[in-house]
Amino acid sequence: MQLKTILIAAAFALSTSVIAADERLDIGRFAAGDLQDWQTKSFQGETRYRFDDKSGRRALFAESDKSASGLYREIEVNLSQTPWLNWSWRVDKVLDGVDERSKAGDDYPARVYVVVSGGAAFWKTRSLVYVWSSNQPVGATWNNAYTSNARIIALRSATKDAGRWINEKRNIRADFRQLFGEEISEIDGVALMTDTDNSGQSATAWYGDIYFTSR
Repeated sequence: MQLKTILIAAAFALSTSVIAADERLDIGRFAAGDLQDWQTKSFQGETRYRFDDKSGRRALFAESDKSASGLYREIEVNLSQTPWLNWSWRVDKVLDGVDERSKAGDDYPARVYVVVSGGAAFWKTRSLVYVWSSNQPVGATWNNAYTSNARIIALRSATKDAGRWINEKRNIRADFRQLFGEEISEIDGVALMTDTDNSGQSATAWYGDIYFTSR
């Protein structure tokens, strides 16, 4: 489905909830079975999201079958206080033969977005997109095939880390500076998505708690 990244980002353009940052700011309390304040954005079919116990821990389970829909939360985060985004995820298998740098291959078993809203000028909305890539090398970065306002970073690749929980920790200010050449002091939302609509394949993923910290 075209424009998935653009539309996920545009969902943040009109309004956000302001929450004062602390040393730890919870965004997704999935271990507690909590989806309060999260909304669904559908593009092609419905990726099914539900809570599930995997390897003895509760998490948000995503199951996509030729579908694309994501979950997003509108929330302003002060990066001067809590610049580090933390989460865990798990993928058991990746997609076959996709060119992730093309429009036809814009599918990922797991991705996490950080969004800086353009306000009413939604075309100025920018996104960092952290992906579990099916074939790009770890550390690779590229523009989304539909918009240069979304920059993709491959944190995991193929099946090297598949089948187990992986913890991630990213300095959002540093990543934004590296990929956009800009300094930012806050973000306006976080989203996640497992999607396979372009490739016509299927994928599953698990997402653990998402939160910001001061270090």
